[in-house]
Amino acid sequence: MRPRGDTSLEWLVSAVLAAAGIIEFGHFEERTPKWRRLPKWTLYFGVTALLSRGPGRPWTFVWILGLPGVGLAFHLWWCRKHGIDPLSAEPKERYYELRGWGRP
Repeated sequence: MRPRGDTSLEWLVSAVLAAAGIIEFGHFEERTPKWRRLPKWTLYFGVTALLSRGPGRPWTFVWILGLPGVGLAFHLWWCRKHGIDPLSAEPKERYYELRGWGRP
C-alpha cells in the first residue's frame, strides 16, 4: 500500500503520455494558437491532480489512459467521416479547410 499523497507514478505516466503525444501529434496543431492549446493541458493535469488526491490511483489511471483512448476513437471516427487519413492528415488541403486554416 502506498503512503497517502504519493502521486509520483500518476505524474510520471501522465507526463510521459503528454510528451509522447506532443512529439508525435503536435504537427497536426501547427496553426492552432497557443492560447487554445495551453488550457487543454492545464485541464488534463488539473484533473489528474484532483483525482490522485481524491478518489485515488485507480480512477486517476482511468482518466490518464481513458482520455487518450476516447480521443483516439473520436479522432478515427472524425477523420473517416471527413475523408481524411487519420495518420497523415491527407489530403492536406481538405484537413486545413476543415480546421479553418486556409491552404497549406
